Amino acid sequence: MLHTSEALQQLIDEFARLPGIGRKSAQRIALHLLKQEREDVVRMAKAMVNVKDRIRSCSVCCNITEEDPCAICSSTKRDRTIICVVEEPNDVIALEKTNEFRGLYHVLGGSLSPLDGVGPDDIKTKELLTRLNGEVAEVILAMNPNVEGEATTIYLTRLLKPLGVRVSRIARGLPVGSDLEFADEATLTRALEGRILL
Repeated sequence: MLHTSEALQQLIDEFARLPGIGRKSAQRIALHLLKQEREDVVRMAKAMVNVKDRIRSCSVCCNITEEDPCAICSSTKRDRTIICVVEEPNDVIALEKTNEFRGLYHVLGGSLSPLDGVGPDDIKTKELLTRLNGEVAEVILAMNPNVEGEATTIYLTRLLKPLGVRVSRIARGLPVGSDLEFADEATLTRALEGRILL
């Protein structure tokens, strides 16, 4: 086993805790930082501390923001009759990049996962319900296409439909540029179910 300094090993351990970063990647990042000028590393460290100090949760939609309420919730140009419900803030970022959705968002902060001990009280469902004040006509459920996302979609549908709000979900199907022969059966089934009239 290669012996490294305690400081370097601690840095590698911290990077390895990040999602999607394995031990080898963590080591490469740590060694890369050693080659950088001290000012560059200090600037990066300040940016990390700054984001922890300044970013908080929007009191309306539960998305990340520096201002409360966030820029999307405060905008007069957004359609206030539609709320798109997503699992995490990165889902808002992905949807905003399309420049297609002009409504509001609600970030649950996760999805239902009984095996991991995540139940309805562990996600922001109560906060969503308080937003349904009569002005909201439709709630779009944009959960990830996995078991937890499906469970969350079913739960929210049962919770919201009796309240008289229209509940829809984003379509699922084949990604652009893929071939039918390489798609799995579940994806093909969703694509057929989500077909649109031309």
